[in-house]
Amino acid sequence: MAEVSYGRTESGQQVLILKEGTSQSRGKQAQSNNIMAAKLIANIVRSSLGPRGMDKMLVDSMGDVTITNDGATILKDIDVQHPAAKMLVEIAKTTDNEVGDGTTSAVVLTGALLGNAEELIDKGVHPTVIVDGYKKAAAQARKILHQIAIKVQPTDVVTLTKVARTTMASKLVSNDSEALANLLVEALLQVAEKVEDGKYKVDIDNVKVEKKAGGSLKDTRLVKGIILDKEVVHSGMPKRIEKAKIALVNSALEIEKTEFDAKININNPGEIKRFLDEENKMLKDMVEKISGSGANVLVCQKGIDDVAQHYLAKEGILSVRRAKESDITKLAKATGARVVTGLDDLSKDDLGYAALVEERKVEEDKWVFIEGCKNPKAVTLLIRGGSQRVIDEAERSVHDAIMTIKDVVEKPMIVGGGGAVEEELSHQLMQWSSTLPGREQLAVRKYADALESIPLALAENAGFDTLDIQVELREKHGAGKTWHGVDVLGSGVQDLYKKDVIEPASVKEQIINSATECSCMILRIDDVIAGSKMRGPQAPPRGGMEGME
Repeated sequence: MAEVSYGRTESGQQVLILKEGTSQSRGKQAQSNNIMAAKLIANIVRSSLGPRGMDKMLVDSMGDVTITNDGATILKDIDVQHPAAKMLVEIAKTTDNEVGDGTTSAVVLTGALLGNAEELIDKGVHPTVIVDGYKKAAAQARKILHQIAIKVQPTDVVTLTKVARTTMASKLVSNDSEALANLLVEALLQVAEKVEDGKYKVDIDNVKVEKKAGGSLKDTRLVKGIILDKEVVHSGMPKRIEKAKIALVNSALEIEKTEFDAKININNPGEIKRFLDEENKMLKDMVEKISGSGANVLVCQKGIDDVAQHYLAKEGILSVRRAKESDITKLAKATGARVVTGLDDLSKDDLGYAALVEERKVEEDKWVFIEGCKNPKAVTLLIRGGSQRVIDEAERSVHDAIMTIKDVVEKPMIVGGGGAVEEELSHQLMQWSSTLPGREQLAVRKYADALESIPLALAENAGFDTLDIQVELREKHGAGKTWHGVDVLGSGVQDLYKKDVIEPASVKEQIINSATECSCMILRIDDVIAGSKMRGPQAPPRGGMEGME
């Protein structure tokens, strides 16, 4: 039970050490509370693991609903209060940002590691010994992982497609995973850039994802260019231009106001006309500089004056204003254009090229499609779906798949899925543990047991008998069958590498790293000191003002 910390003087007088209202829990009780909180978080997401995992419906304080089985999204959206539980939320976020997939696995493994550690603590094993054993087990697991991982070509379309399909198999988009995987692999390879030693670098920001409710997931398509969620600024402008020469400008086509207050004295109507004519001439000169460069499409990051819009329409230049800076940057990569700050710098060499620029109606909105770019280094994926909830979840699924393709392109090593790699690591760690002296051997064995929690969770979610699956998995891996795992869509234990269920080795490595570091950090905590919550200002006592009269 939490208590306030007191000290006593030699005479026995009680002294308050911590601020009044502060609570403290120590030793085994603190560890037990932290482990229990972590295990509860792991149990929340455990049932969402794998292709047979269930979805969660999350309703926030505003009544907005999110339906997902993505571990990072679930933990991000639930309001976790316990400090140890918050650490599991953080590792889910880190895993999602780093490798995109494996967030649920990382949390489930952390919960299993802490549950097994608690059993050792109850038997009198010191937490520091467990931490040392876990760290040694993680290092050995990474070593084994690198030995058994299969090296592939970073641009092997067939392998990358299998990886993407495996990632999406556990998502809402699983029925359309084949078509989506082909689109995503094409998109990633389009924006991949070769660096030294034949390696590749992928910036996923160059794959712009737009989503719009309507149609179905089958209507999702890849545009080799950029979609701008803007419409053409003037009704008199052309709505479709082929063989477009595109100018990208990040300054306004407007008359700039002076930085200081200026006053103009006008004495007769003729001066007003000359003043307005001069403004129009300045705007016309701007438009002439654009048309003189040969541009027939203008994308402006800032505003375009109404008069300038008129002159642009007369010149037949399709124009878009107030485009986002990120879209302008992507357009430069897609079309080969150079972004100019001042129109005086604009020349035909600065223009980009696209086969087609067209305004199209997407549901109730008008968007500008810039497509058919030559070797674009930025592309757009337009996701369609039956409802807003569907496309929101599809976007999360696509993000995970994009990240796993990126992982293999940058680190071309793969492993079998369906818990096969975790079972193999568990099997080899169990054998290696017998070479260790002392109590660390117990910790390594518990680590190996915890790794089995992943295939067993998959089996449980698929409705299989977990005991039968565990026995069969141990038998197969004992016989040297490395890639046998839980075939949740088939009949129990199968060779999943042959069934094309494959995952990036870097995802598995990140899961091991995140789960080990988080569980070790929680195990090293033996004292939780919580400050009192701030209270609001107290109301004055009733009648408190009366004595001041």
